[in-house]
Amino acid sequence: MLLTISDFLSRDEVSHFREALRTAPWVDGRVNAGSLSSHVKHNEQVETESPVARTLANQLLRKLGHHPLFVSAAMPHQIQPPRFNRYGSGQDFGIHVDGAIMPIAGTDRVMRSDLAATLFLTDPLDYDGGELTVETEFGAQEIKLRAGDMVLYPSSSLHRVQPVTRGERVCAFFWVQSMIRDDGERSLLFDLDQTIQSIAATKAPNDPDLIRLTGIYHNLVRRWAAV
Repeated sequence: MLLTISDFLSRDEVSHFREALRTAPWVDGRVNAGSLSSHVKHNEQVETESPVARTLANQLLRKLGHHPLFVSAAMPHQIQPPRFNRYGSGQDFGIHVDGAIMPIAGTDRVMRSDLAATLFLTDPLDYDGGELTVETEFGAQEIKLRAGDMVLYPSSSLHRVQPVTRGERVCAFFWVQSMIRDDGERSLLFDLDQTIQSIAATKAPNDPDLIRLTGIYHNLVRRWAAV
């Protein structure tokens, strides 16, 4: 499943993040790249343990936990604290796949990466290139969203960031360990949950079909969830 979440951040929130990132300590993005990724990763990212990175990451974590569409789609068990990167002219990130097991910054714990997310903080007109290209069963999908929009996709996907040829591309990115490990099962639950919410808008809360369908959803979660 590849899902776009529009207006995850408001324009004012985007401006707040961009202003805070102007004075952030930027380092070579290869600082936390894997052995293969380090050969194809050419960008910068904010030092993970810096105060500005922690503050902005916590703001996003709070917002993620209360966003109905994100929670419905991801069914998060753990979320890697968001990080922030930027690509200037000539920079890119070649084709790669994310690591399956990742350390959780600031702890001695690890998590499984089921989903990856990119939150765009720069408008498309402000830079050329920089498309996020994700390989899917339907072919390569190129993604370049408005500032404040977010895309969620399986971490198992081969993906890359195309070279930036003008301007600067700034994004937040993070990974999710879902309560539902299988992408197909998670997609079915998301479709079912969205259908229930749509029906609930036109039915009484005690409608027997609505209650029965809700029961099916929760029983499938019980069958498939790992917590």
